[in-house]
Amino acid sequence: MRKRVLFYIISASIAITLFSACGKFRAIEKSEDWRVKYEAGLEYYENKDYYRSSTLFEQILPIVRGLPEGEKVQFYYAYSQYYQRLYDLASHHFKVFYETYGRSEFAQEAAYMYAYSLYAASPTYNLDQTNSIQALMAMQQFINRYPTSEFVDDASNVINDVQVRLERKGYENAKQYYRLENYNAAVIAFQSFSENFPDSEYNEELSYLKFMAQYKYAEKSISIRQLERFREANQYYQDFIDNYPESEYIKEAERKYADSLEKITELAKN
Repeated sequence: MRKRVLFYIISASIAITLFSACGKFRAIEKSEDWRVKYEAGLEYYENKDYYRSSTLFEQILPIVRGLPEGEKVQFYYAYSQYYQRLYDLASHHFKVFYETYGRSEFAQEAAYMYAYSLYAASPTYNLDQTNSIQALMAMQQFINRYPTSEFVDDASNVINDVQVRLERKGYENAKQYYRLENYNAAVIAFQSFSENFPDSEYNEELSYLKFMAQYKYAEKSISIRQLERFREANQYYQDFIDNYPESEYIKEAERKYADSLEKITELAKN
């Protein structure tokens, strides 16, 4: 019985507190004095109430732009969006900040946070990587602009991580053509991958698959094109064994290569 009474007392106290806080915030929102909203927004921000701080900052942004308070409002507003995980909005407002307040002591941090917000908004490797590419470019521009910044190491780590994502995305996309038996497209994709990521750990497998894709492409081709395409497959085989003589894929590649030579011999007789 006592526990139940205590529970109701605590619940009522919380409800009263929340109602009071909500009423106070509504009163501030309705105030026509931007300074009231400014001071309250700073207080909410310091208390990590980013929803309320961003709401108030958004209301007074047009008013304080050009005033001394405008710089702080724009900067904290961008961070309020970031802390709410609204990364696309945060990146936009960090960019607005450093373009508007280029001489500010916070301009460098805002430039970094613009790029980092793009990175935070980017999905895993298997989804569209537009944001990742934009983040990589923004981070590289940041490093070029602020080579001695305290954020350079973090920026470099982001660039490395994005490159890993893009590499994995390219690898999976190239293999997808092979899985779908679109062998000509697979050959092109494997070649493009090796050019874009010459040091990738996936190049051994993809070099083997490039030969296999061309071999299967030749098999499915009309007879007048087979000789040319089998010969091209054998060239890919040579490239593969020259670069990876100890590869785990050698035995299977050798079997297909031998079969390809036989087919070339037969086709050349005709």
